[in-house]
Amino acid sequence: MSQLTVGVRELKEQLSSYIRQVEAGATVTITVHGKPVGRIVPLKQPLETRMQEALQTGLVAWSGRKLTPRAPVARTRGGQMVADLLLEDRE
Repeated sequence: MSQLTVGVRELKEQLSSYIRQVEAGATVTITVHGKPVGRIVPLKQPLETRMQEALQTGLVAWSGRKLTPRAPVARTRGGQMVADLLLEDRE
């Protein structure tokens, strides 16, 4: 999969060409005055590919170790779930 960077002006002028490249699996980063402001990505990217991109771009940080289960932060009294209480509170 290729990574492309394009300015917004060039993207406007050649949008069809960039859309075809995205359809072929490329990711296009859009810049304004040289600063990244957005990204066009294929919809059918596998989860593994999206996770690798998130790691590479710094959106997530992960050591690669298996995550350990955590104890719940909030507990409810009785048999109601937190989601049910939130819905009840919104009504």
